[in-house]
Amino acid sequence: MIIWLASYPKSGNTWVRGFIGSLLYTRDANSNFINLSNISQYPLKSHFSNICKNLKDINEIKKYWELSQDIINLDKKIKIFKTHNALLNVRGDIFSNSKNTLGVIHIVRDPRNVISSIKHYYSLDNYEVAKKFIFDENRVIQGDYRLDNFPISTVISSWGVHYRSWNNVKKNYLLIKYENLVKNPYKEFKKISDYISRIFKINFLDEKIRKSIETNSFENLKKQEKINGFSESSSSGKNFFNLGPENKWEKMIDEKMAEEIKAKFKEEMKNLNYN
Repeated sequence: MIIWLASYPKSGNTWVRGFIGSLLYTRDANSNFINLSNISQYPLKSHFSNICKNLKDINEIKKYWELSQDIINLDKKIKIFKTHNALLNVRGDIFSNSKNTLGVIHIVRDPRNVISSIKHYYSLDNYEVAKKFIFDENRVIQGDYRLDNFPISTVISSWGVHYRSWNNVKKNYLLIKYENLVKNPYKEFKKISDYISRIFKINFLDEKIRKSIETNSFENLKKQEKINGFSESSSSGKNFFNLGPENKWEKMIDEKMAEEIKAKFKEEMKNLNYN
């Protein structure tokens, strides 16, 4: 069954994915982008290529969400998948179900900070365009069906709908706030390592947890991208790892836009204590 590493885009998913990869797939807890490939993304071309004829059309892809996950789970092993897809029922087709989902590590980031990362990564013209992006409840990220390691089209909806969709999971649900990862990395990553330990029935030495945190720091990941490149970087050529913890909305957007975002996502932000 699947443990989803779920988040709205540009919320810290790759950071957490790197940490888990170092814990599960290395002896020395070192970080490299090869570890990331051990935690695959979904949906990829390979998940649908033999069952869906039109990988360009999200209306076709969504019909095969359940079947593709049924096939993934034929080996009855626990696996982790990164996804930006919202956990939605789209005109009768649900992204995942209790048969295929064992749990979720749900990573959330303040939308006032998400907006600047979205603007950078997708090369949007200005913050108004980026605001429309995170407000759009019909938003679909158009994927690249030609590349094996790049997701095909993904339904993300708005920031608020995306958050609520995954927040509804009852079984094995772990909420991780990006801001808490920045403020107290050991405490938050320890929650994740405890979760992985319980699910996979593996015990991790505290030394390995601490080293995994250290080697997967934002600075180290950014340095790796600069030296080796990163296959998940934007097609526009923009760096994947941009500002990270230095992305502070107070310096990036004006007060009017900050208030518009708070008004749009009032209940969700209140629930998350984003003041």
